Amino acid sequence: MDPHAAAGEAVIRVVGAATNNLRNITVDVPKKALTVVTGISGSGKSSLVLDTIAAEAQRLVNDSYSSFVRNRLPHMPAPEVQSMSGLTFTAIIDQRRFTGNARSTVSTASDLAPLIRLVFSRIAEPSAGYSPAYSFNDPAGMCPDCEGLGSVVDIDVAELIDPQKNINEGPVRFSQFRPGVYRWKRFAYCGLFDREKPLKDYTDEEMNLFLYADQMKLPNPDPRFPKTARFDGVVTRMRDVYVKNRPAKISSQVREELDRLTTHRVCPACDGARLNAAARTSLIDGLSIVDWSAMPVAELRALLEKVKDPRVEPALVGIRRTVDALLSVGLGYLSLDRESSTLSGGEAQRVKIVRHLGSALTDITYVFDEPSTGLHPADVQRLNHLLLRLRDAGNTVLVVEHHPQVIRIADQVIDMGPGAGSQGGLVQFQGTPKALRGSDTVTGRLLSTPLKLTRAVREPRARVRVENASAHNLTGFDVDIPIGVLTAVTGVAGSGKSSLATNELPCQHPEFTVVGQDPLRGGVRSMSLSILGVADSVRDAFSASSGLEPAWFSFNSKGACPNCKGKGYVTTELAFLDDVATACEVCGGERFNHTALNVRLEGHTIADVLKMSAGPVAALFPDRPDIVATMGWLERVGLGYVAVGQSLDTFSGGEKQRLLLARHLSGSPDFAEERIVLDEPTTGLHPSDVERLDLLFAELVDAGATLVVVEHDLRVVAQADHVIDIGPGAGTDGGRLIFAGTPSELMRQKDSLTGRALTAATR
Repeated sequence: MDPHAAAGEAVIRVVGAATNNLRNITVDVPKKALTVVTGISGSGKSSLVLDTIAAEAQRLVNDSYSSFVRNRLPHMPAPEVQSMSGLTFTAIIDQRRFTGNARSTVSTASDLAPLIRLVFSRIAEPSAGYSPAYSFNDPAGMCPDCEGLGSVVDIDVAELIDPQKNINEGPVRFSQFRPGVYRWKRFAYCGLFDREKPLKDYTDEEMNLFLYADQMKLPNPDPRFPKTARFDGVVTRMRDVYVKNRPAKISSQVREELDRLTTHRVCPACDGARLNAAARTSLIDGLSIVDWSAMPVAELRALLEKVKDPRVEPALVGIRRTVDALLSVGLGYLSLDRESSTLSGGEAQRVKIVRHLGSALTDITYVFDEPSTGLHPADVQRLNHLLLRLRDAGNTVLVVEHHPQVIRIADQVIDMGPGAGSQGGLVQFQGTPKALRGSDTVTGRLLSTPLKLTRAVREPRARVRVENASAHNLTGFDVDIPIGVLTAVTGVAGSGKSSLATNELPCQHPEFTVVGQDPLRGGVRSMSLSILGVADSVRDAFSASSGLEPAWFSFNSKGACPNCKGKGYVTTELAFLDDVATACEVCGGERFNHTALNVRLEGHTIADVLKMSAGPVAALFPDRPDIVATMGWLERVGLGYVAVGQSLDTFSGGEKQRLLLARHLSGSPDFAEERIVLDEPTTGLHPSDVERLDLLFAELVDAGATLVVVEHDLRVVAQADHVIDIGPGAGTDGGRLIFAGTPSELMRQKDSLTGRALTAATR
């Protein structure tokens, strides 16, 4: 037997990979094993796992479909690689949030909903009927008033209508009904109203028709009214087009108008339960399906132990199994009725893991993108058990990860590096976790070195008190926040850390600025340079060199490629399927037109500059102190590997937060006055990058700043002057002040999970 053939069956072989920053690497990834790919941020981990292995596997699966199906699937380009073998069906479990569909909840996203509905349809009294009668997404079960959404949208008629105006003047304060447009013509030419008569003079009947007519057959319409159409009032038409079926793609202007003209409130008929009366009053041991869905998963698990009925025992076994999986990934604090769109990226990823655990398929390649994000060390241990379960079921598990606990359980580790961007893209090490710790790579050295606590704890120069902290699950405690030091707020996921630091603290003390992970506006047309406020300075430099207006060097203005309008790609809409984006053939993805690209500064076009990272940009503009200083902050917050023109919609939550921190610090004249709250700023960072961030925090505090950092990373906790630990558990099991003091004192706190983890990490 050919030994190479045997090896090929046992591994995923990648030969000559050059995707993104990969430098013609060849690597064998063992099948039916747990492989962790690590390395500093920007070293090429995701390029290897996601953009090469997973991308090619998905492309080949798509190619196996008929031409009819293939033509309706996204067309993915082949990764830059000489050859690949041993690929299997690949499932990517990343940190993309669930879509904003209001009909999706934790219950539906985890596949618990069908089982729970089955149980209630069989044993609840009085029975509401078959399973659909308990579904808020089915007409048989949904509340008729809110149609299963749990909330109703009211149109503010007083805000919508200007009664002083007549139809010709445009009495509707909504741009989609302005004079001359299609929807204006529908009521202007319906023949029911005097177009010169102000609305304030309408009779009650006329006003009711103008606002609320529904599919009315017109007795004598104007010839310009569509011949086969029926008349809807303004409010009726708004509800049908913009409320019940709100368009997925609307302009920011229309969105702002709708926010002004509409109000959301809990449905008064079902009180937000989404279900009709029959489903709400169908009970098991005095509790409805609404009650089951509203309680935290941990409480539901305890309740399930008391439900015994042979008629539904198989369904109960399935429910308990899935609930146990949710508990094992630290999601016991979630309720099943929580909208899935409100979950963080890390929470969404863990729900996706749970869905795959019960799969009967084997020999699948599961790809995880930093699954430990947002997890306390105590929760990471439970995550590890799930990863091992997937591997032991006969699957290949590939994990892009920095966390030492995840690396420790790997069968094999691939360490990428040595640097980021063009300095990375090479395999530095491949072998066991034990061998990695003995290697001379950056990752190996950091893993083999125990954490050390901060040498000298700083003394605060003052304290501010947060009183009766009771946001979300917090239990109403008081706690002091020291001024002039670094405070780490710790606890398991869902314990109440962010509720304290990003809600209660800035609410009671507005001088604290929160730099969080909230979405940034701008998307594909926004980038680091624009967020940091130095894009105009870069354009000015090109303008001074060429004599052209600065607008020629903006892909949102005169400099935009005429074909793709400055996006760099062209989108093809495929009706009910995902849109397909392909690189613009005119500009080759550069985003600029020929006039802009013909101008060079020190041999570089404006498109070249946008592909550079912070260091090269600063070197290109040495006579522009604002650019040099701002790029320096970008480096110091750990984003030195990111291209300054990278679209904002591709940034992770942690990257966005560090970008905002760089912007905030670059505009700060006096750090002594700074009081900053950061929410998990180390998200997505390699331990070496975390150490760099620790140095920045120390520099800021030494300059007089006050930092309050919500964090799981023990490297940050170890360097803190003060720790506030919230817990002991999540949700209703958390929200209490467990400890406040120094890191060394925390290690002696026996009932603190953070203290135990910190003790283990320093040994």
